[in-house]
Amino acid sequence: MEEQPQGLFDWMAWTPVVAYFFIAIAVMLLAMGIWEKLSPTVERKGLLPLVTTRGDRLFIGLLVLAWTVLGTVGFTDWDPRIALGAGLVFMAGLLRWG
Repeated sequence: MEEQPQGLFDWMAWTPVVAYFFIAIAVMLLAMGIWEKLSPTVERKGLLPLVTTRGDRLFIGLLVLAWTVLGTVGFTDWDPRIALGAGLVFMAGLLRWG
């Protein structure tokens, strides 16, 4: 048998959903960078018990979203889209009032 050449990303299952996820993260980071350049952030204390910037709230929101979806997939038989929707609503609220 002839050995196939190994590509850089062959270890990952690049489905369209995975690709859209990473594209969405890249677009969010790019948009936040542009927004920061145009309008520098002001640290503030909202609903979270600490002073945060826009980037801090985005990072915390992404972590909560990821753990919500992973927890739903790992511990329930619910459709992951339910967790995704709930996580996105939470993330939007966190970015606005967090």
